[in-house]
Amino acid sequence: MTRITIIPGTANDGTDLTAVYAENTAANVAFALIFPGKTLPRFVHWGRPLPHPETLVHLYDALKPQRVSGALDNTAWPSILPTQSEAWIGAQRIDIRRDGRETFCDFSVIAISPAVGDDEGASMISVDAQDADQQVALHWTCELTDSGLIRQCATITNLGDGTLDVNGIELGYPLPQQAVEILTTTGHHLHERSPQRQPLTVGRFEKLSMAGRPDFDASLLLTVGAPGFGFEHGDVYSVHVGWSGNSVLSAERLPYTQGVIGGGEKLFGGEITLEHGGQYTTPWVYGAAGTGLNEVAHRFHEFVRAQHPNLANKPRPVILNTWEAVYFQHDYDTLVRLADKAVDSGVERFVVDDGWFGARRDDTAGLGDWQISQDVWPDGEKSLKALADYVHSKGMEFGLWFEPEMVNLDSDMFRNHPDWVMRPAPGRLPMQGRSQQVVDLTNPDAYDYVFGAMDHLVGELGIDYIKWDHNKLVTEAVSPRTGRPAVHEQTIAVYRIFRDLKLAHPGLEIESCSSGGGRVDLGILRFADRIWVSDCVDPVERADIQRYTSLLVPPEMMGEHVGASPAHSTHRATSQEMRMAMAFFGHMGIEWNLLKEPQEDLDKLAVWVHAYKEQRTMFETGTAVHADIADPAVRLDGVISADRSHAVYRFTQLTTSQTYPAAPVDLPGLDPEAVYQVRPLPASLNLDDEGIGNGQSALGWWTADGVTLPAVALETYGLRPPSLHPAQAVLFEAVRV
Repeated sequence: MTRITIIPGTANDGTDLTAVYAENTAANVAFALIFPGKTLPRFVHWGRPLPHPETLVHLYDALKPQRVSGALDNTAWPSILPTQSEAWIGAQRIDIRRDGRETFCDFSVIAISPAVGDDEGASMISVDAQDADQQVALHWTCELTDSGLIRQCATITNLGDGTLDVNGIELGYPLPQQAVEILTTTGHHLHERSPQRQPLTVGRFEKLSMAGRPDFDASLLLTVGAPGFGFEHGDVYSVHVGWSGNSVLSAERLPYTQGVIGGGEKLFGGEITLEHGGQYTTPWVYGAAGTGLNEVAHRFHEFVRAQHPNLANKPRPVILNTWEAVYFQHDYDTLVRLADKAVDSGVERFVVDDGWFGARRDDTAGLGDWQISQDVWPDGEKSLKALADYVHSKGMEFGLWFEPEMVNLDSDMFRNHPDWVMRPAPGRLPMQGRSQQVVDLTNPDAYDYVFGAMDHLVGELGIDYIKWDHNKLVTEAVSPRTGRPAVHEQTIAVYRIFRDLKLAHPGLEIESCSSGGGRVDLGILRFADRIWVSDCVDPVERADIQRYTSLLVPPEMMGEHVGASPAHSTHRATSQEMRMAMAFFGHMGIEWNLLKEPQEDLDKLAVWVHAYKEQRTMFETGTAVHADIADPAVRLDGVISADRSHAVYRFTQLTTSQTYPAAPVDLPGLDPEAVYQVRPLPASLNLDDEGIGNGQSALGWWTADGVTLPAVALETYGLRPPSLHPAQAVLFEAVRV
């Protein structure tokens, strides 16, 4: 499936060459490197497999730039870690200082090592290089994954006697000349993942995350492609930094070079200081190439799924989370009645949110005191343990909210251990957010307290699921224990708690919630089983928030909840059908006080939950797709089964279209050789009864039997969706016949 080929050769100028070609035929992807002499390699290809790899050594002569006037003797041709010694005069990609002085490296390769994979070949190439004068060693690894991702990381070693400060290492991938349009996302709390496009011009574009985590403004991917690329068309090249701390994504072009995209961890001064023999390893920087964003997203989804094989063996339980139902108003009798309503609606996991511990009656006090509040949950027949037991007796899993990285100043934890809080100076705390400061988990005592409290409660209550929140931006994060910035070590400590809890409690699942979608990356997804996509459950806002989160996160790991109307976050009123349809493709949940709803609405909810359960196994293994539609008022999203025998699509009318009724939409992802019966899902069949349609005559195919057509016609000419009022959505399926 995967092979690596080493090809020696000689350039026309006499330079000894080594070409490395890696190919994954199943994923339809390959990359090629060329080592000129003892210098660091250049990427000369990443994309589709190439025929006749034995000829790739000639790409050196084909691509090496000529010397030009007004420049250096060699024109810049960026290596995997370009430096000024190779004529790179763009942003520093390796920023290190020896005893406070800038260190300019010129690495010489001493070993090229293909890693042995399966019987069919290798999947990884490692390079060892040194700068003997600067006493710095480099170990670089590039891996071609089973899903077709290309990922690279680097390790720097201090071979000298003095200290070596590492301020940043940024790895990258070159772009072909036709890739000239950048897509990233921006946003803010309650409006994450808003797409933005701009041309790749001469200069540098970067997206920074400096909040101690990927923020709402963070771009999950930085993508560059052919002008006008979309989900279904256009050659695209994407990068992602798999790290949950500070990071940067960048695209850069010099007048002398092709474009380069990549990224890395952003470090504060003094954060990483290496003594003799000390090492720093970068996060993995991932690259994905494909035709359209759908293919790129699929590569990331398959990679994440491979890291969580347990999720495929257990259908994603439908969740009810208590936050928007009761907020801080915890009461045993109320939550028991809510649990009963949850069971009747088909809920399988009941999660108690913030407010169960210490003096936490609002968001100003008690955070950090991870002991059950006797005021709210006294020992006895109405304890939190009694509630957990009741939930379990109803056949549901029990989940509990924590915010382990934060503390209120009004808490016993802070009063007893003020030295456990990050601060830039002994007499000054960072600016607060939501009355919170950041716990220094790099302090072993603080770590042991937080882990110990969580470990105890998981065991005592039989917790099946943790909702792990993170609400404060991490700023001026200096550990009082060391006096150094500590975002890097804090991130590692967070990973460690996730890991340690799961090791101690097999089967425990943990959700990464960071004021909603503030921490979404492949670093945290190594350990987290679910992402809370956004605190906004307004389905109109969620349409694009979920769509662009799915560029990285597979559907079954995206928390998508049915909320109240009007939405608590936006006060927008929407139909129950719209709210349920928008939560259908992900990990479905409920963020709604069912105690206040009429039985008719609860019955309808149960019907939709049942419909979700009938499809969820496919959602957990299938391919997510999004259609390119000229009309900005509509969206078409879907999931295709692995064998392409079955697909479920959602058509959403966000606003009023210029076309009235809506124009036909194509159905991407189907088997082009097959014929499909296309029909509405039963929950969406009766448009008139639900009052969401505005068509004044019947839509011919919107019947229980639907219409049967070849996939080629469905993907080329499409079919006409029902005419809907704004802010409405319907579901339909395609079944191979």
